[in-house]
Amino acid sequence: MSFDFDIFVDALTSDALRDGALITLALTLAAQVVAGLIGVGLALARTSGSRVLRGGTTFYLWFFRATPLLLQLLFVWNALPQLFPELKSEWFTPFIAALVALSLHEGAYMAEITRSGLNSVDPGQRLAAKALGMKPVPTFLKIIAPQAIRTMIPPTTNEFITLLKLTSLASVISLNELLTVTNQVISVSFRFAELYAAAAVYYLFLVSILMVLQSRLERKFSWTSRGRPASQPTGAPVPIPVVHDAR
Repeated sequence: MSFDFDIFVDALTSDALRDGALITLALTLAAQVVAGLIGVGLALARTSGSRVLRGGTTFYLWFFRATPLLLQLLFVWNALPQLFPELKSEWFTPFIAALVALSLHEGAYMAEITRSGLNSVDPGQRLAAKALGMKPVPTFLKIIAPQAIRTMIPPTTNEFITLLKLTSLASVISLNELLTVTNQVISVSFRFAELYAAAAVYYLFLVSILMVLQSRLERKFSWTSRGRPASQPTGAPVPIPVVHDAR
């Protein structure tokens, strides 16, 4: 059986795969936002002076990084409703379950990225801001955070791309994301090559957009100012290299 290009085009332009891709993108965006908030909270807790907060954060990072995401998805969807009967309601959909599992899982990695970004800022800048009479919150928002974000952009974008692909695991809890819809269509037509190729095109398209956005963000927040001469005067600040995070 040869590859049928007409079936491939029909699948690529079908409403089913398009809707599945939109659900995949919506789940990725929502999970990344929640994971980012979790990561900031965990990073601040891990650098706090409280042993309880540091211990709880360490346990969280250990648990969600040491257990497979697939197991976490199955636990949230199948086990939590048994432990908490109120989750058996209609509002607890596969999308909500996937959002919870993906956010908690990704939050552990975002915590490390955020902590690394905060640690990349010279502690002397906090002391200088304090000497100028700035309070901790304005110091964090106006001095520390902007510099930390520059370092965090590459690994955060990489995690975002990884998260987009990890949403395919939500097919095990019957979420109608891209891979689930693809398998549903295949179960009727049995055209594996054409349908999987169409799904791959959607993933490639979405990831390519994110890679372009990453490149633009890195240029926008680059340490090197445009128009600066090649030679810098003595004592000029040296740009800090951005290190890409690799899981």
